[in-house]
Amino acid sequence: MTEQKTLLQRATPGLLIAGSLGGVGAIMIGLLSLAPPVDDGSGPGPQLAQPGAVQYKNAAGAFILPPTVGPGGKNVPLTPARLEAPPPLAAAPVVPAIPPAKTKAKRAKPTRIKIPKIKVNAAIGSVTVDIKGNLGTPSLSKPSLTGWYKFSPVPGEMGPAVINGHVSTKKGRAVFYRLSELAKGDQIYVYRSDKKVTRFTVSGVEQVSKSTFPSKRVYGNTKNAQLRLITCGGVFNKSAHSYTDNIVVYATLSKKKG
Repeated sequence: MTEQKTLLQRATPGLLIAGSLGGVGAIMIGLLSLAPPVDDGSGPGPQLAQPGAVQYKNAAGAFILPPTVGPGGKNVPLTPARLEAPPPLAAAPVVPAIPPAKTKAKRAKPTRIKIPKIKVNAAIGSVTVDIKGNLGTPSLSKPSLTGWYKFSPVPGEMGPAVINGHVSTKKGRAVFYRLSELAKGDQIYVYRSDKKVTRFTVSGVEQVSKSTFPSKRVYGNTKNAQLRLITCGGVFNKSAHSYTDNIVVYATLSKKKG
């Protein structure tokens, strides 16, 4: 999978930050499709890294990528979909999005995320982008904390809400260490400050190189309420303090209460 190098080059850091922090209401604005991958430069070394992404070859021996995001699953090699592929189709019936608050002061915030399958029960903080346009991550001193990109939709509202977390720190495993084990049909619960509880059903999982990150698929506008969970994977480069890849989980709102 090859991403056009000019995708992020066309947007200066100032434009990226101004655009992505500007006016997110019910859906993500267009410039969010230029948002960068998460760079978690924290891990203890290759021994805790996730398996490398797999590419398929056709009969002629050329590398090709699948046209859709795969279903994922434990011990299943994760492969990136073609760069132009859309988000995976919902694995469960979709319910209508939660209407956004009428005023900024009343806007809800996600407070906790629970993923029963991989035993995640974590608080949610918030992250933004830095001066270079890189999406921030929670503090390395808090490996059990996740980070909601505060200029993405509130989970449950229209558009792709984004939550990230570390796969590991220098002290060992972190909150999203087992994220790559999720598979189509698994459930994710996000609790909000307005007492609403949202349930998302996983529709697909992929592992992508940070150099060919599918920004449009992850951050682009959607017609319903969706969720993206992001962490690092692949090989850990000790000199660069960074993993080579990202694990991306796609999910769609399937139930809400409160």
